[in-house]
Amino acid sequence: MKRKIVQIDEEKCNGCGLCIPECQEGALQIIDDKARLISDLFCDGLGACLGYCPEDAITIIEREAEPYNERKVMETIAPKGRNTILAHLEHLRDHNEIDFLNEAIEYLNENNIDMSKEGFKVKPENPAPACGCPGSMTMDFNANQTEANEAPTVDSRSTNMLSELKQWPIQLHLLNPQAPYFRNADVILTADCVPFAMANFHARFLKDKSLAIACPKLDTNKEAYVEKLESMIKDSAINTLTVIMMEVPCCGGLLGMAQMAWEQAGRKIPIKKIIVSLQGEVLQEDWV
Repeated sequence: MKRKIVQIDEEKCNGCGLCIPECQEGALQIIDDKARLISDLFCDGLGACLGYCPEDAITIIEREAEPYNERKVMETIAPKGRNTILAHLEHLRDHNEIDFLNEAIEYLNENNIDMSKEGFKVKPENPAPACGCPGSMTMDFNANQTEANEAPTVDSRSTNMLSELKQWPIQLHLLNPQAPYFRNADVILTADCVPFAMANFHARFLKDKSLAIACPKLDTNKEAYVEKLESMIKDSAINTLTVIMMEVPCCGGLLGMAQMAWEQAGRKIPIKKIIVSLQGEVLQEDWV
């Protein structure tokens, strides 16, 4: 699958080793006087090591890589002692990687590793990205909307309607297909124009769903989109995929990408196709 991962420019790297202790997962080692990524499995792609390279030799790229494996990481760092383990847990917490954090704690419990978690908050109040655009940081709104969703909604132009969006980002280009909000989820894959055409898109389609949006005509690198959808189906084990498209011919490519990902994933899930008119009416709604 394609995902974010560390890349080291060997020409810039002077082998100082400042990045090594900052990678709590043990993905980096000094070999032949250069920092090396020893295994894709150990690199979470969150970039904790970026700010510690005086030569600016470390970057985050997106490429084909094995999925990050939290249990293998824990097997590597557990022998390094309590402080290293705590630093790793804090790293996961600060980047809001709650599922990986729970996996790590589960590993500690299974192996009877005594770790005091006093004062260790599982979910940060204001998680911040280690690098890159703040607008692409993974966020799960679901927990914050529990009380809001219990309030009645009113169909009135003079009333602020409640959003049913439960995550960020939503652009297929930006999102992580293995983000927690995709695990066992019902997913909406919609063309960019659909929510603008449909006045009741949130209430009718988005409630309790995870979302990805894309434009099959204008977006580039469709292969990466297919790989992300494949990862949602295979790695995140989504329950269903609903593809919502406009009636214009160029929108058909969205369903094509979904079907290609479905075939490559080797895991069969229900796919629904919905066609929307330019005036926001549902023209067709069928299981594929």
